[in-house]
Amino acid sequence: MSRTIAILTDFGIRDIYVGVMKGVMLNICNSARFIDITHAIQPQNVRQAAFALMNAYRYFAPGTIFLVVVDPGVGGRRRPVAVQAGDYFFVAPDNGVLAYVLSELNPGKIVNLTNPAHQLSEVSHTFHGRDIFAPAAAHIANGTPLEALGEVVDTLVDFMVPELEIGHKTITGEVVHIDNFGNVVTSIGVVQWLDHEMAELNPRFGRVDHTRQFHVRDVRVNINKWAADGLKRTYSEAEIGELLLTVDSNGYIEMAICQGNCASRLGTTIGDRVRMTIGG
Repeated sequence: MSRTIAILTDFGIRDIYVGVMKGVMLNICNSARFIDITHAIQPQNVRQAAFALMNAYRYFAPGTIFLVVVDPGVGGRRRPVAVQAGDYFFVAPDNGVLAYVLSELNPGKIVNLTNPAHQLSEVSHTFHGRDIFAPAAAHIANGTPLEALGEVVDTLVDFMVPELEIGHKTITGEVVHIDNFGNVVTSIGVVQWLDHEMAELNPRFGRVDHTRQFHVRDVRVNINKWAADGLKRTYSEAEIGELLLTVDSNGYIEMAICQGNCASRLGTTIGDRVRMTIGG
């Protein structure tokens, strides 16, 4: 039975790195199937990769193996690990890139990838994606138990989740992603539409028990010196060139420009402070 290996990296597609990893994996597990989640993570941006993985994994079939290589500490003291969590497997550097997804899926087993029998015969100091991570993912796809890949460990590196503070009338967060269209995604989510006039916030970050309902016209979001009022369901509800607020496909409050690049106009970068005001 073929197993799916879903790959997420900051390698881009100009170089040979992704193709070489796939070649290594097919040499070990010739029935493996590959899905490229993205290779356009900003170089060394571990938090962006963690956010992307958290929003992607739930759409994959049980048994999927996620190969995540965003590894600014390659060759250093950080550990290479494989983790079984929920119905999935994750192979990645232990640098926090799994922190968000494992806040939703409690890890069942964690191993430090120390067994040379399940690595390439020569391990470089600069390309563990090829030499350690890809072989581990392929061996898991072949049915190799995690314990055979290395020593079992108890903990992983963590880092702070994106900012989300919920007050009576004000919610503060941060920009967590800027997509290819220049849409500015914030940490304020998950927001669900209740009807055409009301929405509900069930926080994914911060105080997860603090549910808020609000009228969609009674909202203002400020990013830097810019502000937009009221949530719209679709981009087409705004005029071309108009700044607007909407809820993106993963449930986060997003600032956008109808048929334009919002991040460029606002001069926004990941980590910028966001303030959402409900009511006057």
